[in-house]
Amino acid sequence: MLAVFDKSVAKSPDALQSPHSDSVWALKDGILAKHFSSVYPDSVIVNLGSAGLLAYSVEKKNPLLPRLFAVVDDIFCLFQGHIENVAQLKQQYGLNKAANEVIIVIEAYRTLRDRGPYPADQVVRDIQGKFVFVLFDSSSKAAFFASDADGSVPLHWGTDSEGQLVLSDDVEIMKKGCGKSFASFPKGCFFTTSGGLRSFEHPLNELKPVPRVDSSGHVCGANFKVDEEARKESSGMPRVGSAANWSSNY
Repeated sequence: MLAVFDKSVAKSPDALQSPHSDSVWALKDGILAKHFSSVYPDSVIVNLGSAGLLAYSVEKKNPLLPRLFAVVDDIFCLFQGHIENVAQLKQQYGLNKAANEVIIVIEAYRTLRDRGPYPADQVVRDIQGKFVFVLFDSSSKAAFFASDADGSVPLHWGTDSEGQLVLSDDVEIMKKGCGKSFASFPKGCFFTTSGGLRSFEHPLNELKPVPRVDSSGHVCGANFKVDEEARKESSGMPRVGSAANWSSNY
């Protein structure tokens, strides 16, 4: 899979930028999408306009961790993996029996966006299994992506030459788009346009970047770890009153 988001949608952390990077402008003339298509000839490219793009392929797919894509009410979602508590989540979100994993993620996001009763970290934590997902809401120009607590499904993130965020499960695709400015997306974490990178396992703790160094001694992005000493200030759950904008706090 591949996702590229403009800086206005998902701001790449500064720590991902390597001083020795040889990255490209991923969205210029569709350069990274064309490369992805050359590697995966059966790929599907979804143009998100100025916001970026999504791409996926059914090639080299792990049958135990299937790759799914769906669009519901201007919400685009790429999902890979397997959710163990599907029945529970279908009941929780009022979905029918035909709903699969990617539809569950979309509905979970939509409930969160529309001022649902749970904070974002709990929404992701409630999803049990091996998974990654990348979601884009075209109505609000918002991105939402996550990896399970064990990092069971590969997902990398990085920054291109223009500071745009790139995500892919393919290391070679990341090298093409980001040079050395990428790293594994941290397990047990999620990213939102409004809140940036957060841990759903330790939602009250900050995440700190740890520089990733290659065999030549060059800094290649950073791995993010939970900082057990630094805690976020809790702003509570602003859900009371019609003026409370719950969606801006996910």
